[in-house]
Amino acid sequence: MIPRVTDAKFVKDYTLYLRFSDGSDGEVDLESELDGEIFQLLKDVSYFKNFSLNQDLHTVVWPNGADFAPEFLYEKLQVHA
Repeated sequence: MIPRVTDAKFVKDYTLYLRFSDGSDGEVDLESELDGEIFQLLKDVSYFKNFSLNQDLHTVVWPNGADFAPEFLYEKLQVHA
């Protein structure tokens, strides 16, 4: 089963609280993952906060087209659980 993000909330800095379709939930810090041109805008915390939950992609996305695969976010959550 591919994990799907079902809820996301801003916590602080570059940390999001995420809940997945299997009931797993917790905080994921993405600060160290903001490499590459598409993520440059996200280094500004005020822009980072401006995410939404995309129902088609089942993950968090930003207005500039940046996103993280739900599988990647799920793995980060499991590693830090």
